[in-house]
Amino acid sequence: MFRVTRAAYQRRAGPACETTVTDLSGRTLPSGERRHKPGIMDSIYRGDLRTKGGRLNAWVDALVIDHAVFRLVWNRFTPVVPGRLYRSGHPTPRQITAAIRRHGIRTVINLRGRTHNGADALMREACARLGVTFIDAGFGSREAPYRDRVLRLAETFTGMQEPALVHCKSGADRAGIASAIFLLVHGASVQDAMRQLSLRFGHVRQSKTGVLDAFLWQYAREGEGRKPFLDWVRDDYDRDRLVRDFRSRGLADMVNDRVLARE
Repeated sequence: MFRVTRAAYQRRAGPACETTVTDLSGRTLPSGERRHKPGIMDSIYRGDLRTKGGRLNAWVDALVIDHAVFRLVWNRFTPVVPGRLYRSGHPTPRQITAAIRRHGIRTVINLRGRTHNGADALMREACARLGVTFIDAGFGSREAPYRDRVLRLAETFTGMQEPALVHCKSGADRAGIASAIFLLVHGASVQDAMRQLSLRFGHVRQSKTGVLDAFLWQYAREGEGRKPFLDWVRDDYDRDRLVRDFRSRGLADMVNDRVLARE
């Protein structure tokens, strides 16, 4: 069994979005994804949960700066496959505790990677306290998926303890593509997987995040029915062509980036 230790949620230098798991002895298990750039986001968190003032600072940062106040009302917690995988926005400690009690969550997959903000610190602490496996698997929401990130996430899905929760910030884009990948890995059709990238979850496919939809459409055109999803990703997926061909719409970008303030 694996769980995060205190070192996993303390502020420290290094890549912000990489796949890491720490076991009970404090040993960091091998990570596969190293291409993410260090996270750059607004934060007033000072990196201290040991004092009342530090904990208050973490909560203010989470609720106000990271917009968790909105996630208190609507966190988009939804089953992808009941009893196996669930998806949501970034949970508060109370929300993850409730999910564990109600659904038996054993693994939490953090698609934001290491953000070093209050919400991140509180979540890591809660998972450590509750004995839940915590995995950092940083994924992009506005860029064509990288081959090794998709394969690493698929490897995480096949090796994790179920049921699991996969989350990003808002539960709209990265949680959607991760859920779609989970379904495709387990034999679902692209049509079924595409339902995870929906306006129902706040996903705006006309914006830059629509490149995630285009990734699935590319597989539907080139590989579905002829080649298993992961084989297509390994052998045939052309990320450069996807980047070259995809175009978003300016108004949708403004809504997604400025109005909704998506990460």
